[in-house]
Amino acid sequence: MTRSREANRNLRRAVPGGEQIFQRIYTRLGCEGRPPHFVVEYHPYADLTHTIRLREDTAHVRLSDVLGYAPRTVVEAAAAILLGRLYRRRPPADLIETYRQFSYARSTRQRLLLMRQRRARRMEHRPAGAHHDLEPLFERLNHHYFQSALSRPRLGWSTRVWRTQLGCFDPALNQIVLNRQLDHEDVPEFVVAYVLYHEMLHLKHPIRFARCRRESHSTQFRSEEKAFTDYARATRFLARFPAPKRR
Repeated sequence: MTRSREANRNLRRAVPGGEQIFQRIYTRLGCEGRPPHFVVEYHPYADLTHTIRLREDTAHVRLSDVLGYAPRTVVEAAAAILLGRLYRRRPPADLIETYRQFSYARSTRQRLLLMRQRRARRMEHRPAGAHHDLEPLFERLNHHYFQSALSRPRLGWSTRVWRTQLGCFDPALNQIVLNRQLDHEDVPEFVVAYVLYHEMLHLKHPIRFARCRRESHSTQFRSEEKAFTDYARATRFLARFPAPKRR
């Protein structure tokens, strides 16, 4: 066992009354059959992540330890979401709203930001790929579109091909990572520039949480995105690209 795994194991702790909460929600959702034995623990994830794995007659549940600061109703809401996915049941609307309000609350977002800064893995600054170098591309985009006002974050390529996104800006770690699938000789530089520009806009326009909603692509964001010189060509190329659309 590695040191990091051992440390995480030591940080795990049982959720008080966790088994009873999950059994009660199991019944409320109308799940059929005898409920499994629930082993419910807080886990030191870097995000608001929760998992459930069913092994024979035992369900192993890991809840983000951020919920250790939450009211009991939020733990019940997380239980409803996990059990709903596992048994294909629709969670009650009131519990969904309870969880939404907690996850979008300013105090929760601040705690998650600090937690991610401590726990998440920082990427090394390695902007030069096999075919595209992000560092000079960032400087050109910064000068042309942002009047050189953006401070350069860590830049790099993903260690593996991503299936769900083309790029990602992580404000907690101050880094932009692009899908390594874009670092290919058949991908034009203007396409890589567009994806990088999109993530730079996230650097300029941080995600906002207001009225229990997450706003990552505001009207102003979309307007500036379309100001990219090769916007039409880049989006046409990406529409045919094997990877999914940008995030």
